[in-house]
Amino acid sequence: MPNILSIQPLTDEAFAPFGDVIEARPSAMRLINGGTTERYHALSAPEVIGEGARVILNIFRGQPRAFPYALGMMERHPLGSQSFTPLSGRPFLLAVSPDEGGVPGRPLLFHAQAHQGVNYHRNVWHHPLMAIGESSDFLVADRDGPGNNLEEYFFVHPFVILEPRL
Repeated sequence: MPNILSIQPLTDEAFAPFGDVIEARPSAMRLINGGTTERYHALSAPEVIGEGARVILNIFRGQPRAFPYALGMMERHPLGSQSFTPLSGRPFLLAVSPDEGGVPGRPLLFHAQAHQGVNYHRNVWHHPLMAIGESSDFLVADRDGPGNNLEEYFFVHPFVILEPRL
């Protein structure tokens, strides 16, 4: 029997051990520019470590995953956080795992709404970008600089994601 993952909504509370949910919250809103602009302040703080490291912004264009999808690997970035904010107005899926002795544990699967992004904390196991439905663009804050900022882990038995009913 396949090891099927269930999808849960992306909430601040459920995602807190892995990073930050990036979305416009009334509690973070400040009016600026003479009251013509709402600024949602300090929703997340990208983190990078290492000499010569810097935060960069990228656009990633993710191709949609086909379902059922075999989630066979996780990755993490030991030298910096990584954020994904959708630009195409579409929801996406994300998977994170608790660290269990240096390897990822059972993944948790989240459905992010089109207005939500995430910032994975440094060293958090996560699956690469999972666009759904159609090709989607994401603004990605990431680390650039010397050093190896990628670890990958491949599961012996992949987990299965059934067709999302979002």
